[in-house]
Amino acid sequence: MSVWIEEEVSISDIDKLLKSGYEVEVTSPDGWVGVNFFIDKGKWDEYVLVSEGIELVRCNAKHLFETTVGWVSAHRLEDVDGAHILMSDGTYKFCSVIKTGYKIPIVDINVNHDNHRYYTNGVSSHNTGVGKSLFMCHCAASNLVGGKNVLYITMEMAEEKIAERIDANLLDTPIDQLALLPKDIYDKKVSRIRNKTQGKLIVKEYPTACAGSANFRHLLNELKLKKNFVPDIIYIDYLNICMSSRIKNGAQVNSYTLVKSIAEELRGLAVEFNVPVVSATQTTRSGYSNSDVGLEDTSESFGLPATADFMFAIITSEELQQYNQIMVKQLKNRYNDPGLYTKFVVGVDRSKMRLYDCEQSAQSDLLDGPKSNKSVFDNSKFGDEDSERSKPKSKFDKSKFLGFK
Repeated sequence: MSVWIEEEVSISDIDKLLKSGYEVEVTSPDGWVGVNFFIDKGKWDEYVLVSEGIELVRCNAKHLFETTVGWVSAHRLEDVDGAHILMSDGTYKFCSVIKTGYKIPIVDINVNHDNHRYYTNGVSSHNTGVGKSLFMCHCAASNLVGGKNVLYITMEMAEEKIAERIDANLLDTPIDQLALLPKDIYDKKVSRIRNKTQGKLIVKEYPTACAGSANFRHLLNELKLKKNFVPDIIYIDYLNICMSSRIKNGAQVNSYTLVKSIAEELRGLAVEFNVPVVSATQTTRSGYSNSDVGLEDTSESFGLPATADFMFAIITSEELQQYNQIMVKQLKNRYNDPGLYTKFVVGVDRSKMRLYDCEQSAQSDLLDGPKSNKSVFDNSKFGDEDSERSKPKSKFDKSKFLGFK
């Protein structure tokens, strides 16, 4: 027997509930969504979101709010003319941001939802992600530098935002500084990149769950015919929110069948056009808190790993987050021995949407690579979201409070 109660709690209280084994859900624009894990990000400069003289959210500079012009970070909110923030009653309200000059402890939660959003004190906010889109954006940028043509298909984030992330990577500039670059410096950076590569990038956005392999096939044929563009690699962000071309919308099928069908169609597309297709998926809730993710932690459908040729997991933990690193683990490999370099660590520079190699000594604790030594991490900051004093509305399983088993 389970009993659910609903009340307002601080994010730090959510951490205590999760550690005690309770299931916690928070309100979002799409209903109640489960909380996967909690992150303590240390102390950051305090920003306060204010509307009509009322303090709504205390956060750091990179906290993302959902506005009428898309997701906007706290420190850039004042620079966006006419931006109104989405509230829990479905309306958009004009808000301002004040930098207090104090440093406060910043914490965040990751929610089990494709759109990564939840309400903080009645304001639509964006949660912390592990970095699947960042990973693909970095790989896309690396492919461009290598002279490859890249097609990036997004159904989760606006194509302008994807292009902005790739620009930040290529130009070696923090993403929030791109718009502030003087024209002469920007031109020099672009010229330097242009001289290094002949690769071309096309980013195409589709509405969530409104495009599938048939749409992508038409896009590939159209790009070849009209722009003489043939991609060397295709990124799709991401598989679970694609549409199946064989299963009609609204058909009463389970998630296993639907996701397996999408995976098979995308693999067929890759074979048809002789081009690698890279996509991503979510893990199950238990996978979020698992430091040793396996194929069984794939969300929605085990048919996806059964179809994929190569599959790896991006794993985070409190220690890795502290040092701005992620761990990559091979899960399946039809091209080589999956036991070779099963796990390894890479560094993450989120401000520039970039991954970088860690020293060989950073791999020592993983026990999978050759020549392991004592782990050494690069010391850097991590974080972009919420403060301890912000209180999302949540509900949690009360069964253990009442002694039910």
